[in-house]
Amino acid sequence: MPQTMSVSVCLMCHRALDTRGQQESNVMFLICSGGGEGSLDRLLPSVSTGLSPRKRTTSQCKSEPPLLRTSKRTIYTAGRPPWYNEHGTQSKEAFVIGLCGGSASGKTTVARKIIEALDVPWVVLLSMDSFYKVLSPEQQAMAASNDYNFDHPDAFDFDLLTHTLRKLKQGKSVKIPVYDFTTHGRQKDWKTVYGASVIIFEGIMAFADKELLQLLDMKIFVDTDSDIRLVRRLRRDITERGRDIEGVIKQYNKFVKPAFEQYIEPTMRLADIVVPRGGGNMVAIDLIVQHVHSQLEEVSEVMAALASAHQAQPLPQTLSVLESTPQVRGMHTIIRNKETSRDEFIFYSKRLMRLLIERALSFLPSQVHIVQTPQGEDYEGKTFHGKRITGVSILRAGETMEPALRAVCKDVRIGKILIQTNQDTGEPELHYLRLPKDISEDHVILMDCTVSTGAAAMMAVRVLLDHDVQEDKILLVSLLMAEMGVHSVAYAFPQVKIITTAVDKKVNDLFHIIPGIGNFGDRYFGTDAPPDWSDEDMDEPSY
Repeated sequence: MPQTMSVSVCLMCHRALDTRGQQESNVMFLICSGGGEGSLDRLLPSVSTGLSPRKRTTSQCKSEPPLLRTSKRTIYTAGRPPWYNEHGTQSKEAFVIGLCGGSASGKTTVARKIIEALDVPWVVLLSMDSFYKVLSPEQQAMAASNDYNFDHPDAFDFDLLTHTLRKLKQGKSVKIPVYDFTTHGRQKDWKTVYGASVIIFEGIMAFADKELLQLLDMKIFVDTDSDIRLVRRLRRDITERGRDIEGVIKQYNKFVKPAFEQYIEPTMRLADIVVPRGGGNMVAIDLIVQHVHSQLEEVSEVMAALASAHQAQPLPQTLSVLESTPQVRGMHTIIRNKETSRDEFIFYSKRLMRLLIERALSFLPSQVHIVQTPQGEDYEGKTFHGKRITGVSILRAGETMEPALRAVCKDVRIGKILIQTNQDTGEPELHYLRLPKDISEDHVILMDCTVSTGAAAMMAVRVLLDHDVQEDKILLVSLLMAEMGVHSVAYAFPQVKIITTAVDKKVNDLFHIIPGIGNFGDRYFGTDAPPDWSDEDMDEPSY
């Protein structure tokens, strides 16, 4: 007899009840009796069982790897939301899915299938395993003798976990601890993760904390038969961890099974959705994906709002345009000409970059400094009033401005951000990031050769702010900008200084600046050169 899917929703609080004994269905949206986490303390009641901990022999943070390759696409599981509203803030908080279930219930498999079916470019997969508490010396000794209970809610650092998930939900960068189960401690290096459109948080105690529950937009309990979970543990622990069958069964009966019955199974009633059979239940996964998609439909609306913002408004006061002298105008004539050879394009672009960087440096803070000349006279001069200057290039075109910055700033530090526009959606996507340490104390010169819509520049500024760089210490420099990009950046980040050599009025349907300069990176690097262009006898740019 074919199975049927029963769907029933509590109109009051959307909570789920324990339905053991009911006929199994593909997915269950359950009716709540009116209870919920409001009656819980922050943590579930602590019960001392006298049980030893479940031994762990691997130390893998399940937010790795940062890439998930499916048959359709590559999904970045450590990304960040691509668009921000006109105020420079995330247009909507990330959608957080909580996955709870017993050990080996298939939580990670369900998470991967949701990610594949969602088909969105930026997802964070966060594992509770990364947030075990740092043990005291006494607890370390207990762990070594299997007397410390790792399957108790008190074993997890819920304060750090809640703080981390809240920041991720707000679109901010966080540092994730990497826990080493062999030493029962955190590794020295933590992993930096950025917020994303969707965050999937999975763990055996995912529903055990009241504050954590409030951050979850969707709560899913993966309900898998205990015999199946035991078989999976046998296969995993014997093949991957080198254990014998008797040891695995003993461990399951002594540690895992009691923990499930005492701490995990009771939280099923808090779930919005109960998924029987784990990753094999595609009906449940499809329904979950449909609901999440309905929460992510505003990207195009935000993009359209940015495109139309501040039309016909005067250029902002934070903009500084290099004086259009005959020399500057002449160099623009050369580099805008489509017939200009590559070597001339590079030469005159470098000249403009040098003038642009020197102009940008004039906006850095200075203080009076008196020195004595060789003639023994005092001279009242100026020195930079700040800790450091750091240049950050938006790859790849922005990298061409680094030599000009190095030529005028001795020992300047350089960082790099790779942001590319998705050709299907028109959204900027962050693919690579390398910033110097302690950049939060620096004045940052953010370099990109052309700015059309301002999307990539806005994302780059947001990344710098995530690393605690002060907004009024950021200078965005670009050879050529469109009015649309100037307005978008200036309105989103009113304290960022914008310096350019020219501003063009229009952006076409392909978001190209009109009249523009063409694809600067292709023309500079010769990656889209006509057949008659040759790299022979040309001086290549140095970095």
